[in-house]
Amino acid sequence: MNITNSKINYSGTGETLPVAKTFLSGVFMWMGLALSITAIVSWLFASDASLMGMLINTQTGSMSMLGWIVMLAPLGLVLWMSFGFQKLSASTLVLIFIAYSALMGMSLSFIFIIYTLPSIAKTFVITAGMFGFMGVVGYTTKTDLTKFGSLMMMGLVGLIIASVVNMFMHSETMEYVISFIGVLVFTGLTAYDVQKLKRIGATITQGTETARKVTIMGALTLYLDFINLFLFLLRLFGSRK
Repeated sequence: MNITNSKINYSGTGETLPVAKTFLSGVFMWMGLALSITAIVSWLFASDASLMGMLINTQTGSMSMLGWIVMLAPLGLVLWMSFGFQKLSASTLVLIFIAYSALMGMSLSFIFIIYTLPSIAKTFVITAGMFGFMGVVGYTTKTDLTKFGSLMMMGLVGLIIASVVNMFMHSETMEYVISFIGVLVFTGLTAYDVQKLKRIGATITQGTETARKVTIMGALTLYLDFINLFLFLLRLFGSRK
């Protein structure tokens, strides 16, 4: 899905700002729902040995076939939503998004094996605070963050490459550096994405099929910002068992 960064002036008192606010309210509502589904599913799997046993062999620590599917399927669903945006209906996108958030919950249940519950809870609160603050910055700033967003996207590409390289190097120092950069990248992307969605919301016609579809894709974008920020913060500050 290609979301353009249209140039819009928000300093006036016209109708564009209330329309953008309504659009963003829908985006955050769907994002919050998806995060709730992820959290509930993750907790259910982590607290039930039989469910966790479907994903991983607790004796050997190796993942089962279902575990690999759960780990890889979310990427496939994101690609399906992105490349199928024009052909898929809003209702279908909603169903895929819900399925995606549930699969992410199953995938993230592994963090309860690695990290202590207090550190997970603390990191979640920190993530929510940082995400909320940067969201407000992105919504209220009059500075055009387009160039900043492009810089963050380049950082994201570098982050992916470095992560792949470290899969073979297994360097703890490099993992720490990657996590630190990841926090910076997704903190910046949060502000950029909120401003981008604000601009889109000011140009879109509410109540249309396209508006509903863009709302879901916007929620997916912010959901990914939140989840990745949370995971990188957890790698930095989480207490391992």
